[in-house]
Amino acid sequence: MNALVESGLRGCFVTGTDTGVGKSHVSAGLLHWLGQRGQRAVGYKPVASGLDMTADGRLYNEDVERLRNAGNVPLPATLIGPFQFKEACAPHIAAELERRVINRAALLRGAQKLSWRADFVVVEGAGGLVIPLGMEWDSTQLMSALGLPVVLVVGMRLGCLNHALLTAEGVLARGLRLAGWVGNVIDPSMPHLQRNVETLHHELARRHQTPCLGVVPHLAEPDAAAVASYLDNESLQSLFDCK
Repeated sequence: MNALVESGLRGCFVTGTDTGVGKSHVSAGLLHWLGQRGQRAVGYKPVASGLDMTADGRLYNEDVERLRNAGNVPLPATLIGPFQFKEACAPHIAAELERRVINRAALLRGAQKLSWRADFVVVEGAGGLVIPLGMEWDSTQLMSALGLPVVLVVGMRLGCLNHALLTAEGVLARGLRLAGWVGNVIDPSMPHLQRNVETLHHELARRHQTPCLGVVPHLAEPDAAAVASYLDNESLQSLFDCK
């Protein structure tokens, strides 16, 4: 078993079928769900690309702030997102532009620090499943080192069936545990939306015995509480073992 798991890291790793499919919204929803059940929950965005500026001149990453606000353990943004880059592009390219290196050991230490402060850590990956983080390693190796069960966010839009099934195969081919999937409706006008959801239910259960943890409709304001209300309580209780 992974050393981090043995030393107390509990939670999940949220990945997606692509970038922009709602990983941060689902991660925030999971944090809210845990907090509502009396658990100390924190988010972790190991690598984040794209910084905006507040009115008072402070740089921030939207995903990091969303996780920070959804958790119930007050922590600085530097702990939630240890590697934040200005350019909104692939992390290894953003790091190169700033002449920085994404350090694997530092990311693992960051997760360990959070595990000392919380009962559960919800880790949100960057982009899709296999994202380079350096010349010789990628996000799936970080996932393996953390040893957490994987939650797959499926962006519900045309093409999602292929993306979801390929991503699920990629997770399992790397020896990772696919604990469940969440459908997130990106395109509310997607043709045959419900039929696509039903197909995902059937195929992911048939191929991988992977349960659906919820289907989040297209929300005008997808805050953490609203997203959490569409997650399946029984499935999450099994995932986090916090009945």
